[in-house]
Amino acid sequence: MIGFFGRRRLDKRVVGGVPIEVWECRGVRTLHLGSQAVQSAMRTARPTSLELAYTRAMMAWPLFCPGAREVLMIGLGGGSLAKYMLARETGLRVTAVEIEPVVVELARRHFALPDESEHFRVRMADAADYVPAHPAQADVILLDGYDAGDQVEQLATEAFYRACRRALRSGGLLVVNLWGGSPDFDHYFSRLCRVFDARLAWLPVESKSNVVVFAFGAEVTCAERESARALGRRWGLDLSAYARSLQWFEPLDDGSGEGGKKAGKTTS
Repeated sequence: MIGFFGRRRLDKRVVGGVPIEVWECRGVRTLHLGSQAVQSAMRTARPTSLELAYTRAMMAWPLFCPGAREVLMIGLGGGSLAKYMLARETGLRVTAVEIEPVVVELARRHFALPDESEHFRVRMADAADYVPAHPAQADVILLDGYDAGDQVEQLATEAFYRACRRALRSGGLLVVNLWGGSPDFDHYFSRLCRVFDARLAWLPVESKSNVVVFAFGAEVTCAERESARALGRRWGLDLSAYARSLQWFEPLDDGSGEGGKKAGKTTS
């Protein structure tokens, strides 16, 4: 099917009444789950690059956990984050948890998802069940759980965030992609604040259409300026810019745990 401006549909499946589609326009391939919202994107000329700004922001995690070896992805999409990490860090092991088999099939067919190996595996499961059953598994958890409407609610409860904290190894962190326009944004953020004892930092992306939150299981420091530059060269990202843009959460003193304020930018 050819759409406006040369946009063409490459694939369409219907699961439970929800269309799952792959489109391509001007060399960029996109995945859609029941809406026009882009769930994943890949530039066909650079299949291991990160096309979407929020995925690049999620990759700021090496600023806090540069020695990570086990990464758990919740939600596969087109596999952009997995491809990016595996192409740049040979010692990394990535596990992706995905509930919908069709998404995995489309990722393999249209988004160059790599075969499973000792460094990459896909687990077909509901993350709400998988994560609590795997304590102390990951150094980094990347949570990007969306469906046709909004954030998957069972992946944004206080109980699930607590399961994520238990699934982290010592010194690990949870990275969450939140939709800044969601009416439940404040609820999700407050839950993360309570579960992680207000040890949060965040990056606004594209005028806060997405907010990437970093939640730490223990006290953490951001890489200093020179280390951030070296990490940026290693990962092919301007991590120094992310370090300068990070906002740190500071709880209010009212004891409610329901709010807080930004502590300002880092000086890295």
